[in-house]
Amino acid sequence: MIKRRKTKTVKVGTVNIGSSAPVVIQSMTKVPTTDIARCVKQINQLVQAGCRLVRIAVPRRADTAAFAKIVQKVDVPLIADVHFSPDRAIEAIEAGAAKIRLNPGNIKNRKDILRIIDAAKMNKVAIRAGVNEASIDSRNSIQETRRESGVEHRVSKMLRDMKKYIRLFESRNFSQLVLSAKSSDTLRTIDINRKLAETFPYPIHLGLTHAGLPEDARVPSAVTLGALLAEGIGDTLRVSIAGDPVEETKIAKQILISLGLYPRLGPELIVCPTCGRVEINVIKLARRVEKAISDIHKPLRIAVMGCIVNGPGEAADADIAVCAAKNKAYIYSRGRRIAVVPESKAIPALLKELQKI
Repeated sequence: MIKRRKTKTVKVGTVNIGSSAPVVIQSMTKVPTTDIARCVKQINQLVQAGCRLVRIAVPRRADTAAFAKIVQKVDVPLIADVHFSPDRAIEAIEAGAAKIRLNPGNIKNRKDILRIIDAAKMNKVAIRAGVNEASIDSRNSIQETRRESGVEHRVSKMLRDMKKYIRLFESRNFSQLVLSAKSSDTLRTIDINRKLAETFPYPIHLGLTHAGLPEDARVPSAVTLGALLAEGIGDTLRVSIAGDPVEETKIAKQILISLGLYPRLGPELIVCPTCGRVEINVIKLARRVEKAISDIHKPLRIAVMGCIVNGPGEAADADIAVCAAKNKAYIYSRGRRIAVVPESKAIPALLKELQKI
């Protein structure tokens, strides 16, 4: 079992973030904020998929005005994503945001930051201080930075910016603070988040920014977030893909389930990778099993195996298993062989045993 890092607890509307609370999945709407109906529809889809927080971009005054209306139409706490404009931050707080996201790279004026902190404190609104590697440098220094020493230099700059920012929050005794540091680089993201965890007592929001198209984003996101979560680092997360935010939520959920940090709501299908020993089409059988169990909503472990090497072992560790040989299938229930049936009868036999448990 993973031992979570101990942090302060931050309240975001009705949701707690921190070591004593489950890791929270969040995503972001990808339609114009001013299109209130579409925005509300996407928020509801995200909640249905498993999001407990949803973030919305508010770059213009019209967006914060729309945000105020959206807050009234949904039941999930909303986060306002603020860049560059202190006024948008204040407007979002007054519009009913449960949390706002600020970027130390683009809201830097001390008076503006303190004004935002004071407004958030008065309205009991949490703040995420989220530094992105891409925004830590001025445009004039980007080429110089690229010539400097890679991972260590970029990470140290992000940590330095975060320390400066957090000092302002602490000067106002503001503790409802979540931290994040993101890069599109896997190793830099892991490194900076380890350093945040070592340095500060606040909850951490995890993400690999600009992860790519869905098919390209899955593996780097799983590697980055999985590595940190396995070390107990991370209290809320978003998987960033160039695509449907519901897909982001599904990937995030899969990462958490694989680490035992999110309850499995349906069956887990274990399938033999196949090799030269198999004598039947294991993949075809597994697809038939997958379809047959699609309406089951219990966290059962079901194995489909193709030979005697791993089959009995997987069967012993599964609630139900099918170990298939040439023209026949062995059915196991919780490690005990209970039937031998023709291959054509494997699915009905499996479903019959599933009904019993």
